[in-house]
Amino acid sequence: MPRKIIIDTDPGVDDTMAIFFALCSPELEVVGLTSIFGNVHTELATKNALRLLEIAGRTDIPVAAGAVDALTGPFEGPVPFVHGADGQGDIDLPDPAGQALDISAAQFIVEQLRAHPGQITLAPVGPLTNIALALRLEPRITEWVDEVVLMGGNALAPGNASPAGEANIRNDPEAADLVFGADWQVTMVGLDVTLRVHMTPEHIAEYATHGNAMSDHIVKVLPHYRNYFESVYEAKGIFVHDSSAIAYILDPTLFTLRRWPIRVGTQGLGRGKTWPATGGRILPPWEGRPLVNVCVDVDGERLVEMEAEVLRKA
Repeated sequence: MPRKIIIDTDPGVDDTMAIFFALCSPELEVVGLTSIFGNVHTELATKNALRLLEIAGRTDIPVAAGAVDALTGPFEGPVPFVHGADGQGDIDLPDPAGQALDISAAQFIVEQLRAHPGQITLAPVGPLTNIALALRLEPRITEWVDEVVLMGGNALAPGNASPAGEANIRNDPEAADLVFGADWQVTMVGLDVTLRVHMTPEHIAEYATHGNAMSDHIVKVLPHYRNYFESVYEAKGIFVHDSSAIAYILDPTLFTLRRWPIRVGTQGLGRGKTWPATGGRILPPWEGRPLVNVCVDVDGERLVEMEAEVLRKA
C-alpha cells in the first residue's frame, strides 16, 4: 500500500516541485496539504496549495490553513526576491476555485494521525509552527506518527537566511526546537545535502518535453527562482531543497545519515541554527534529547533524475 503523507508547506517554487513529485509518486498517498507562512504569508500559501492541487487534477485532497505567525512573535515576512510576490514566479495565476477546510492545520494533523495511527509520515517543508502547535494540542501524536521527515536545518553547512540559520528553521526556531526534542523519529533533510542536489539548465529544459500540466507549470515558475540562484550562488540552474525531503521518503538509500541530538538556537546571531551534538560527549543542553537522523551526504544526480522520471510519467 502507498505510504500516507501530510505535506506542511509554504508554496513556494521548490514546494511546488515537491508537491507535484509526491502526487506523481505511486508509492505515496498525499492525505492533505497544510499551509504555513515562510516563502509567502499563510493566506497566499493556502491559495497556492489549492491552485497546485487544481493544476494536478487532485482537488480531492484537502487543504487546511495553518498559523500566520511564529510561536513567540510575528512572521518576519516573505521572500519575493526568491519565489516572486505570488510565490509562483510572478506568473499571475487565477484564484483557486476550491477552499480550505474550516479546521486549522494543527487540528487536521491531529485528526488524521488519530484516525491512522502509525501510518502517516509528516513532511514539513516550511517553518515548523504547525507541527509544534499539533504537538501542543495533542502530545500523543508522537505515538501515532510514522515519522517526521522535514526539509530544513543545517548541521554542518552554513545557513541561507543568515550565516548561521536555514530559512525554514529561522522563521520559527522555538517551534523547531520543540519538534526536534519530541519523542518521535525526525529526519532532517537540510542544507548539508540540498545544496549538493543541483538541477542544471539541461535538467530544467527536459521538463518542457514532458507534456503534462504539472511539468508545464514547473517550467513557468522556475525562471524567477533560477535567476535568484544564478545571481546569488553563481551556479547555473537551481538547488533542489523541498523535493529532497520527498526523495528521502521514497528512497532513503539516496542519503548518508548521522544520528545526533539537535538543539536549535533561539537567540542572537545563532538564531535558527540547528546545533548537533557531534563530539561524542552529550553536554547538558542536549541531554535527554532524542537522536535525529541528519542527512549529511546525498547522491544528488540520482535524486534529480528520479524526480524528473516521476514527473515525466505523470
